[in-house]
Amino acid sequence: MIANELANIAEIIHKQREFFQTGKTKNVAFRIEQLKTLKQAILENEQAIIQALQIDLQKPEFETYISEISVTKEIDYAIKHLNTWSKPKKAAVSWDFFSYSARIYPEPLGVVLIIGPWNYPFSLITSPLVGAIAAGNCTITKPSELAPHTSNLLAQIIGKYFDPKYLAVLEGGVEISQKLLAEKFDHIFFTGGTAVGKIIMEAAAKHLTPVTLELGGKSPCIVDTDINLEHTVRRITWGKFINAGQTCIAPDYLLIDKKIKKNFLDGMKKCLAEFYGDHPANSPDYARIISQKHFDRLAKLIKDGEIIIGGETNPAERYIAPTVIDHVSLTDPVMQEEIFGPILPIVEYSDITEAIALINSRPKPLALYLFTQNKNLQKRVLQETSSGGVCLNDTLMHIGVPSLPFGGVGDSGIGSYHGKASFDTFSHDKSVLKNSFWLDLNWRYAPYKDKLAALKRMIG
Repeated sequence: MIANELANIAEIIHKQREFFQTGKTKNVAFRIEQLKTLKQAILENEQAIIQALQIDLQKPEFETYISEISVTKEIDYAIKHLNTWSKPKKAAVSWDFFSYSARIYPEPLGVVLIIGPWNYPFSLITSPLVGAIAAGNCTITKPSELAPHTSNLLAQIIGKYFDPKYLAVLEGGVEISQKLLAEKFDHIFFTGGTAVGKIIMEAAAKHLTPVTLELGGKSPCIVDTDINLEHTVRRITWGKFINAGQTCIAPDYLLIDKKIKKNFLDGMKKCLAEFYGDHPANSPDYARIISQKHFDRLAKLIKDGEIIIGGETNPAERYIAPTVIDHVSLTDPVMQEEIFGPILPIVEYSDITEAIALINSRPKPLALYLFTQNKNLQKRVLQETSSGGVCLNDTLMHIGVPSLPFGGVGDSGIGSYHGKASFDTFSHDKSVLKNSFWLDLNWRYAPYKDKLAALKRMIG
């Protein structure tokens, strides 16, 4: 575990740069071994991870496995494909370069910084770390201080299984983050809110450091009439209220065809009772809000519109019931900011054109959900909207497919990761052109007299 003293930061970075310069991390066998060690570290500390997340978020054990410990599958995917990813790729050359060959060599960036959020405080540190290791970098990670037990556990685990000159964890609050951002890194990967993302980008710009920003926004969920109602209700209820709604790609608000609205809401009431019982506060399967500050913010948002499901709160436990609100105004705070909690506003529409126009009037979201069996409607929504990712007839599940790059667009983020995209994010593609000695035509050399006409024919 690395001590939190601010004076240590520059020294840690210096030692990581020295280790990177040895070239050891460029060895693919070394990277694979480190990935295996990371997986071993997670599996050997499963119970401690479950306990830390239970304390920080009262996260159910099942949710911890599905959304945090399941990062081991991403490690397996990277190990399986790393030899292929790291090989130089042949690039095509045109006929006028007939004596040349071209290749693209992926190489590690160097020393990178990963700053994680509090909502999935284990996996959203370790998932990008998989990419950083696979690409051959040295890495400093900064977990969220709002999930202190998970942060401390990460520091213990990484400190036990890895040398700090290769992988290090720095714990702390804003002061530590500011000190880190004042240093020069070869890449910064940040997951969190848009406001902090702007601060990260501004700090990185001073060093011309590239950034990946995994942000968020108000991810819309469109519900058409041409659906399987029962499946739709269950998938949206699960996606919205897992982790008490504290998910960057949770459905933020529902855009629902008014012809199906009543049936949908009746179904959601039954589904919530099925998931969490009549009193979700007593359910072992329902998480809590991370902090009093976030609880207070969410409690104010409930006051917008008309509560038709839930609405109960308990500040002593930071508990907010799964809540659905109707008759909201688009100017209400609940429709102006990312909710990031167990509150689902309902906005009805008569024509899909209205729903699309509303989505396009707002910043581009991290995710968009559409429930319909109408293929023409699917095609139209895909063509007429822009979002980081789209999931048709389900919620959240696209984040679990490693072959799909995950990331935002516009206000919802810059860059992507998962699978090969993670490897690419933490790599530089070095272009290499090679000529042979068997032929050396003089068309490009001075003197240029009588060569221009031939050159025009060649490039024309």
